[in-house]
Amino acid sequence: MNGINQLKAGAVLSYITQGIHILSGLIYTPIMLRLLGQSEYGLYQLVQSVVSYLGLLSMGFGSGYMRFYAQYKVKNDNNGIARLNGMFFLIFLLIAVLCLVCGAALTLNADKVFGSGLSAAELSRAKILLAMMVVNMSLTFINSVFSSNITAHERFFFQRMVELLRTLFNPFLTLPLLLLGFGSVGMVAVTSFLTVFALVTNIGFCLKKLKMNFSFRNLNFGLLKELWVFTFFIFLHLIADQLNWSVDKFLLGRMSGTEAVAKYGVASLLNGMYIALSSAVSAVFIPRVNMMVAEDNGTDRLTGLLANVGRIQFMILMFVLIMFIVFGREFIRFWAGDGYDSSYYVGLFLMIPQTPLLIQNVGIEIRRAMNKHKAAAVWQLAMAITNFFISIPLINIFDEVGAAMGTAISLTINVIFINIYYKKVCSLDMMFFWKRIILILPSIIVAAAAALLINQLLGGKGLLTLAAAIIIYTVVYWIDMLIIGMNRMEKDMLKNTINKFIKR
Repeated sequence: MNGINQLKAGAVLSYITQGIHILSGLIYTPIMLRLLGQSEYGLYQLVQSVVSYLGLLSMGFGSGYMRFYAQYKVKNDNNGIARLNGMFFLIFLLIAVLCLVCGAALTLNADKVFGSGLSAAELSRAKILLAMMVVNMSLTFINSVFSSNITAHERFFFQRMVELLRTLFNPFLTLPLLLLGFGSVGMVAVTSFLTVFALVTNIGFCLKKLKMNFSFRNLNFGLLKELWVFTFFIFLHLIADQLNWSVDKFLLGRMSGTEAVAKYGVASLLNGMYIALSSAVSAVFIPRVNMMVAEDNGTDRLTGLLANVGRIQFMILMFVLIMFIVFGREFIRFWAGDGYDSSYYVGLFLMIPQTPLLIQNVGIEIRRAMNKHKAAAVWQLAMAITNFFISIPLINIFDEVGAAMGTAISLTINVIFINIYYKKVCSLDMMFFWKRIILILPSIIVAAAAALLINQLLGGKGLLTLAAAIIIYTVVYWIDMLIIGMNRMEKDMLKNTINKFIKR
């Protein structure tokens, strides 16, 4: 399968995987919430948010691999690639060990980490979850070496198939354990098993299919220094992301308790699906962006790529956002159960302000490939710290909704800065980008009006009518996009994709 077909197959499989992930989440999550209860689900979310900070130990080395692999590939330097592989393996092995050491310290000091927000029983379970999640995280670090190599080779079909299998098996393996009473411990056990499955599968594919070579002789320590300078600012960006998406749960756990974390967690789960829909397309362009920059193709092609991918992301995200705004309150009531009404408002504060950033997330890879990500990383870290301090008084007043408000304020400011940054520092034509996006707005307005009308006629009348309303809206939205929103290239791409699947 050639590079273009790998890109198409990867993008299609990404959306199939995300579709199944969302569908399984819609079916599995309500059962899981009722089996766990609000308190234990909040505890699970709280521990997960703490352990996720250990992900920062990767320090952005994965993105560094893409950049330097592209440079060696352009020169056909296979020995250089082998030494790069060896160096990255040693780096991530060291990070995995460091993760275990830090995780052990967290587990032994769990009472200090979580403060007085947990009961004695919750604290005991939190220690078990911490230990299990830390082991899972360390395995994920080792897997990064092989998953990065697969991405660099643009073998997206295989990569997305592994993700698809993990998505399919997760609820089927977890539910029996929940029914047997293993609770959140059973959930983490399944996650760890699937991590091991992905690791073994990726190692086998890299060694047998991609003939991945490792050289531990004559390691280029000069490259290591250059790599550290490059990845340090990616590390700052990772810290910013971690603060934005995990600090709210941590603060809520300490200030408001596990029930507030659970309410925030339901909205966060939906927001995670929203983010994943955007990254499903952009992720497959990471090696392509690095190769374009390494070959010095100029910024016009990069701007065109940003706009073309951004339009597809915008159509998909607005489909979900309009649906959530119009039908979300009633959906959460049926889906999550009683006691989660505030999750709707949390979801609005998380989804709406980040939408402009999500349709530009190819730009993150562009600025990294151009080695122009430093100032942006510092700025985003400053915004994440601002989010932290803003959220504390807002949580005191509005609990979980206040936490989301703090994130929304920092995201809104960030949208303005990042667009100026892409224009001034990366020389991307952002006026061209937004002109291409604005062309979709008339169809978005029509779709939003249709959704409001459908909700007026069918909303608030029960689960079946809500499902019918969402189905009708879905059909209307995509017909609207096909007639008004999509340009000729997008229609042809959709037509060709459908024809290929029909022929198969």
